[in-house]
Amino acid sequence: MQAIMIEKTGDVNVLKIKKVDDPKPKQEEILIKQTAIGVNFFDICFRRGQYPLSQTPACLGMEASGIVEAVGEGVTELKIGERVAYATGGIGAYAEKRTIHQSHVIKVPDYISDIEVAGSLFKGLVAHSLLHRVFIALRTKRILIHSCAGGVGHILSAWAKHFELEVIGTVGDDRKISFAKANGCDHVINYSNSDFLEEVKKITKNEGVGAVYDGVGKTTLQKSIQCLWPMGICVSFGDASGTPEPLNIDELTAKSLSLCRPLMPYYKSNRPELVLTANEIFSSIKKKIIRPQIKTYNFSDFARAHQALESRASIGSIVLTL
Repeated sequence: MQAIMIEKTGDVNVLKIKKVDDPKPKQEEILIKQTAIGVNFFDICFRRGQYPLSQTPACLGMEASGIVEAVGEGVTELKIGERVAYATGGIGAYAEKRTIHQSHVIKVPDYISDIEVAGSLFKGLVAHSLLHRVFIALRTKRILIHSCAGGVGHILSAWAKHFELEVIGTVGDDRKISFAKANGCDHVINYSNSDFLEEVKKITKNEGVGAVYDGVGKTTLQKSIQCLWPMGICVSFGDASGTPEPLNIDELTAKSLSLCRPLMPYYKSNRPELVLTANEIFSSIKKKIIRPQIKTYNFSDFARAHQALESRASIGSIVLTL
């Protein structure tokens, strides 16, 4: 089979399509013939070396959807021919086929396409964790979401608005403003041509927000913390602009603030939690509470997909199709 492999970290040119042996399912594993693969900023962080790879060569990618092609001994819930997806089993999705433990695999309902699943499952699990597990967002009335037109951002914004929160979003390009507003943002700030901290102060009449969801990292984190009202929380869940500078923890003291650095798979490691959340994502898509915006690229066109995401020019989610 074909797989997109990485032997050393660097720019997109370190990724190469290679011929590798077809995997075979071990005990309690299933073999998936993949049809759609989600591209996430985590993949770029691994590729660039921001997050360490346990070994090389390696196959990147966190999520995909497809068809069960074979099952190992001890598989009880899944059958050959069923449509499935996954987003919590670690890297290894950039391939035509993949084996993965059955505990990570979700059955896909007929009313949602493979592309929709690959463009929303990982990001929906992240959004659900941010809104309901890391911090119960309903406890606050007003939140700030950075990169609100991105993969996680547009799902997070739409879900937050469904729960009647006031949503302030930031984007890096004026052409993303209307999209962000259509996906639940009450106010949208272009942080490439204005100071988002000062704009948040104007919008909130110097009150600030109860929670900030920051997937940008280096260029935003310090000011994100300053956007909070007393006892607010800054949730730093990504490093699109690079790893943040070291933080003096005493900076949180004056307003008794909290800073969290969550990793979604820990929140969804419990099998019932994973299945229930996935079904909630699928149902929310069916009801159009979440409306994934997805740009597709052919599997062999992975370089363009990475470049679009890394340049932060893309809107919504990116999916590789096979």
